[in-house]
Amino acid sequence: MKTGLYCHIPFCGSTCDFCAFYQEKPAKEDLELYLKGMDSEFGLLPKDLKIETLFWGGGTPSLLSAKDLSRLGQSMLKNINHDFTEWSVEMAPSTVKKDKLEVLKDLGVTRFSLGVQSFDGDLLEKLGRLHNPTQIYRAWELIQSSGIEQTNLDLMFALPHQTIEQWESDLTEANRLGSSHISTYCLTFEEDTALYAKLSRGELKIDEEKERLFYERGWDLLESFGFKQYEISNFSRSEKARCMHNVNTWRMNEWIGCGPSAASQFNHQRYKQTSSIQVWADGLKGNKSTFDEVSEVTESVRFIDRLIFGLRMNEGVSLSELRERFSIPIFEEKLSQYFDQLIAEGYLNKTKDRLILTREGQLKCDAIGSRLLSLES
Repeated sequence: MKTGLYCHIPFCGSTCDFCAFYQEKPAKEDLELYLKGMDSEFGLLPKDLKIETLFWGGGTPSLLSAKDLSRLGQSMLKNINHDFTEWSVEMAPSTVKKDKLEVLKDLGVTRFSLGVQSFDGDLLEKLGRLHNPTQIYRAWELIQSSGIEQTNLDLMFALPHQTIEQWESDLTEANRLGSSHISTYCLTFEEDTALYAKLSRGELKIDEEKERLFYERGWDLLESFGFKQYEISNFSRSEKARCMHNVNTWRMNEWIGCGPSAASQFNHQRYKQTSSIQVWADGLKGNKSTFDEVSEVTESVRFIDRLIFGLRMNEGVSLSELRERFSIPIFEEKLSQYFDQLIAEGYLNKTKDRLILTREGQLKCDAIGSRLLSLES
């Protein structure tokens, strides 16, 4: 089974209005605590572990200096195999520097992902983003000059006061820049965020019809640009441009998360590191990790999750692969009835051995996933 390694770099210059990820302001003492802690945690990785893909996310990984990025990377590499196939690093436009890109490339990074969100300055300001369009173009020029072939641009849609014309403009500009991959995310209102507070006060509202319009226009426009959708939110110019770390995760392979708040699925367990640099680092002084959440991953849990995330992908799910990998749980009859219902309603196609959502099904994917979860109980 393929295994990914995710490293959470929890530092951000500010908290965006939509963000619910664990993050801290980059205080010098916390940064040193983090780097020492990561060195300890990398040392706890199983020595015979075969890592297939790497992903550095955050937070803002590129907020670290070139020196600290090198230190973190060298610490990781001395504890893992070097024949991984992909290494992605998330970056924020305001933090991209030439020396950082050079260090990351020399370490072996193969893919850069730039969190653009929008090319519209007013929309960026409303989201609480620190960067502006000028910084996006400056960062992109540096990334292109780095020689890294695989790149991604993150965009968000259905933002407060965003028009469909603004969304089309963002997609057109992303295509013009020539990225090999584009990720598009519908704005969600996570608890404990500034946007959720505005929603609770009635200052904003969720408009499902508007979201549908943005979804469909995005899919059509990106297809016309030559991008192929391979997951509801992800589009690539070629198969080799896909983010294989995410693909392996959606296929319910294994991954290990390092760093405060990082989550793992490994050895039939799911666990999440504590969301505190200090508590996390204190635990590592005793050569052990500190977890906030630990649960057993039963076969039925993996089976249902393989279905849910597999249906988010355009390849769908193979019934023979599921039967080979899992001993189908006792609720298979419920599943068959539900799939027949989805087919009759036009949300699902069954082609030989494979189940694939229709466009209407993709638009209702979250509701379908919730229903599949309920069938597990």
